[in-house]
Amino acid sequence: MKPFLLLATRAEDLPADEEYALFLRYTGLSEEHLVRRRLEAEPLGDIDLDDWSGIFVGGGPFNASDPPERKSAVQRRVEAEISTLLDAVIARDFPFFGACYGIGTVGAHEGAVIDGTHREPISVVEVARTAAGAADPLLANLPDTFAAFVGHKEAITILPPSATLLVRGEACPVQMFRVGRNVYATQFHPECDVEGISTRIRAYADYGYFAPGELDLTLAAVHRVPVTHTGEILAAFVRRYAR
Repeated sequence: MKPFLLLATRAEDLPADEEYALFLRYTGLSEEHLVRRRLEAEPLGDIDLDDWSGIFVGGGPFNASDPPERKSAVQRRVEAEISTLLDAVIARDFPFFGACYGIGTVGAHEGAVIDGTHREPISVVEVARTAAGAADPLLANLPDTFAAFVGHKEAITILPPSATLLVRGEACPVQMFRVGRNVYATQFHPECDVEGISTRIRAYADYGYFAPGELDLTLAAVHRVPVTHTGEILAAFVRRYAR
């Protein structure tokens, strides 16, 4: 089997390594078959899509909608590299799955409106499959509504014409979409469990996801409802595209 590629952007080792471990767990892949590249640490370089079964992009503190002058040189490089990669991915309709920051990269590439209108505090929310989502193979084994971990300062306000809405939420209407047949993105974190998101809450306590003094409240919020279904989405992606 050709490996899958995980593109990561977290600069902090603990949440970065835990993210990789969670992707391994929920995809069911071994380290040999899920190769991680930490883009915040080194340039991506050339990617030959024929070498891979599919590509994942994980989350991180970058915001696609930040004005250029507020983006670091590293973020600008990462965004340029992912945009170039997406040129090839979209043209070929190559298997791709972006989680959280990944939805911003695909959305920006396709011309979505991305801003802070539908930001969500770090928490557990209920989301719902659309009719198109119920018919999608990645969501076939999920119930019509399910709990998911969220926490983001930007979101998609207007989907581009190329995108099909698969999962919606009340506070954030665009929670998952597909471009073409094989390019997916989620606003929620399908790779997370409560321990993993708790690590991120502590690691990014000063990044503006919640107010000073709300650490304990935020940690409590992610324990509010069990999240039991979202990891199946990643497993379904691997089952569909492993080759």
